[in-house]
Amino acid sequence: MAKEKKLVEAITSMDVDFAQWYTDVVKKAELVDYTSVKGCMVIKPAGYAIWENIQKELDRRFKETGVENVYLPMFIPESLLQKEKDHVEGFAPEVAWVTHGGLEPLQERLCVRPTSETLFCDFYANEVQSYRDLPKVYNQWCSVVRWEKTTRPFLRSREFLWQEGHTAHATGEEAEKRTIQMLNVYADFCEEVLAIPVIKGQKTDKEKFAGAEATYTIESLMHDGKALQSGTSHNFGDGFAKAFGIQFTDKDNTLKYVHQTSWGMTTRMIGAIIMVHGDDSGLVLPPRIAPTQVMVIPIAMHKEGVLEKAQEIRDRLAKDFRVKLDATDKSPGWKFSEQEMKGIPVRIEMGPKDIEAGQAVMVRRDTREKLVVSLEELEEKLAQVLDAMQKDMLERARAHRDAHTYDAHTYEEFVDMINNKPGFVRGMWCGDRACEDKIKEETGATSRCRPFGQDRIGDTCVCCGRPAKSLIYWGKAY
Repeated sequence: MAKEKKLVEAITSMDVDFAQWYTDVVKKAELVDYTSVKGCMVIKPAGYAIWENIQKELDRRFKETGVENVYLPMFIPESLLQKEKDHVEGFAPEVAWVTHGGLEPLQERLCVRPTSETLFCDFYANEVQSYRDLPKVYNQWCSVVRWEKTTRPFLRSREFLWQEGHTAHATGEEAEKRTIQMLNVYADFCEEVLAIPVIKGQKTDKEKFAGAEATYTIESLMHDGKALQSGTSHNFGDGFAKAFGIQFTDKDNTLKYVHQTSWGMTTRMIGAIIMVHGDDSGLVLPPRIAPTQVMVIPIAMHKEGVLEKAQEIRDRLAKDFRVKLDATDKSPGWKFSEQEMKGIPVRIEMGPKDIEAGQAVMVRRDTREKLVVSLEELEEKLAQVLDAMQKDMLERARAHRDAHTYDAHTYEEFVDMINNKPGFVRGMWCGDRACEDKIKEETGATSRCRPFGQDRIGDTCVCCGRPAKSLIYWGKAY
């Protein structure tokens, strides 16, 4: 029993120290490990398998909208990066530079891509000549490097994995339509697959992507009340096209600039899964994203026929589910703790008495609910449990978000809520950058988004008291 207890004791309670709880979970669930490269992580098999499922599901959804995958270089010449002024200024503090090739200094520094807008623009300038060449709807799966000062596994690291979509269109209307379309793809993916509810909206000018005309975002709320930007979609208009000379001959035989978009989602979503669904026993994975949905655990497997029956059940379930069998010589209690630590949605326990009775015990990871199930009905009941778990996890996360969303009408209310009630604070805003700056400076909160669904909860700005233009979700963020 001492060993079995130790596994859970190794996790700090989230109510005691949420940051340490998070670190404990990513380590004990064997998702990542630290490396000798400061600020960079090893994504271990359990963590990478989650990313593979994210890739697979997102890629399928992308391609249903006509997206094609490409791959561009990881190096960007400095002269190319400098072509779009706002863009380079936005990324300058985070850029890593290559100055030597072998033993020789380079004639021009190369940036290790923090993002690939400039490379795609350079590519499109040669690729697009006529309206017949449009639209270009490309995406690449790759890693990027941003020289972060403070890092945390998945949430912020110097190198991370992501996808970045880059599209070119003949008209601004087409570009805007694609920008919103991809934001909706992200929102649907988060809610339907990750069981994470999101707020969809537009970033303020202060918070939008460097060089973009408009940035749209999905914002989610973590268990500790902090916000996480979970996916963004940017409308670049024709600003990048003018900087890079991306022109095409239109149907009326005139030269026009293309309109572009960019959109991305990263490995930080694994961090979001941990912080939205995890508990003091470890990770809790939504069934649709879990690499292993079911763990079969034989009880007293030294007894005749137990292991063989468990293997038979594993093989049966493998036709319809992602399933593993724990046939190690660890004690059942230790196996249960491991399964819970790793967030596997369901475990199936089978001992000699269960086999004799033609049944098994099914246990949900999220609620610990136990269900005695006939072996004949195993597939049917398992499918029902996994579907219910997926739905319940989304509803619990939504209820948590809604219970931690507050309305502030005065600055005094706003400051009190931001400091004492972790979560989203909704407040009206006059649209003045000075108010946004003041709120960030005095409270540490930032504008998360101007939601598409605009409730009017007042007529005056929550900061200055002047007439308000829009509702904003505010919060402290990762």
